[in-house]
Amino acid sequence: MKQVYFDIDTQIDFLYPAGSLYVPGAEKLVPTLAALNRKAPVLISTMCEHSENDPEFALYPAHCVAGTVGQLKPAALMVPNQILFAKPELNAFANPRLESMLAEIGADAYVVYGVVTEICVQFVAEKLLTMGKPVTIVSDAIRHLDPAKADEFLRRFQADGGSIKASTEL
Repeated sequence: MKQVYFDIDTQIDFLYPAGSLYVPGAEKLVPTLAALNRKAPVLISTMCEHSENDPEFALYPAHCVAGTVGQLKPAALMVPNQILFAKPELNAFANPRLESMLAEIGADAYVVYGVVTEICVQFVAEKLLTMGKPVTIVSDAIRHLDPAKADEFLRRFQADGGSIKASTEL
């Protein structure tokens, strides 16, 4: 079975307290994220990337500005043959190149993790479910900003056929 792992937006601005859009507790995910990235048969890492005056900053504080330290992924999360997929929008699938790339890869299943659960992780996981292949979210490798919205999304994700597993179950 050919699996594609999606590492969603695990960048300095989100993962660490000094980051401009820190997700509380996200720094504790780094060892698990690193282990998942090393284990991934095919790894696509989405990377939030904005210009200095991006319209998204009306919704969220300025974050992941191209060329800044905050936009980088921690070295521990970088692995050989990792596909880095820069995205200026919340939804990685707003760029049709991602869907084309997945068609070329020909995955049988998807594994999704990263930040933020109820935003960028949600967009990717929901779209992958529509592709008719199994999709698993890794429960100990995600973090949220809004617990109620994250819980609501995860319940809906499971009701729609997605699965949620701990990293040790993969």
